Amino acid sequence: MLAVTGVSRSFGGVYAVRDVSLDVAEGEVCAVIGPNGAGKSTLFNLVTGHLAADHGEIAFLGRRVERLAPHRRARLGMSIVFQGARVFRGMTVRENVMVGMHGRTRSGFVSAALRLPRHRREEREIGREADAALARVGLTEWSGRPADRLPIGQQRALQLARALCARPRLLLLDEPASGLRGHERERLAALVEELRADGLTILLIEHDVGFVTRLADRVVVLDLGQVIAEGPPAEIREDPLVLAAYLGPAS
Repeated sequence: MLAVTGVSRSFGGVYAVRDVSLDVAEGEVCAVIGPNGAGKSTLFNLVTGHLAADHGEIAFLGRRVERLAPHRRARLGMSIVFQGARVFRGMTVRENVMVGMHGRTRSGFVSAALRLPRHRREEREIGREADAALARVGLTEWSGRPADRLPIGQQRALQLARALCARPRLLLLDEPASGLRGHERERLAALVEELRADGLTILLIEHDVGFVTRLADRVVVLDLGQVIAEGPPAEIREDPLVLAAYLGPAS
């Protein structure tokens, strides 16, 4: 579903990502891990289109996308849950989730302004899907509250609900467990497991090895901008290069 081939990106002559290649198969949960400064966030932004690669290719569903803007990649079926809280202030939780379906609407400005029947039908459909997404992530009771007043755990769940409303082919998660408390992390992990069971393809960027081991089918490890290991979670946990990257070389 996703093929990253020989991708590099430098800043001021220093490579953040250098000649990185990885594939994500349909229905797979692929995790990219690495210590701080490994290049995970840069790689994530290259895949989503928020950064342009200096070299290399990115293909999604067999189509080259490295020159496409983020919103065009989203229309092809990529949905993103960012690490930081990204909510629309002044809007309710439900309204925030409804925004996730904007790329699937067909009514134009005139239809919306005149409240034509087609627009009203779409609006009802969007509302039903938003309610279903909120129920799935456990936010039904929060739906009418201002989104920017939610605790961080609920804001992360809101972003996930909004991403799911777009009916993605590929869900991109950028350190989703960052800043969450124990029960919030457990709830998030359970949600990701449910999505995997439903067959959704997921690319997970994370630094927490324990969180990744539970969820991922395959793990790609970055260090200093390059891939140093790839394989099933059990193998990655025992890989000497991975241990050295996280813990430092043995004396």
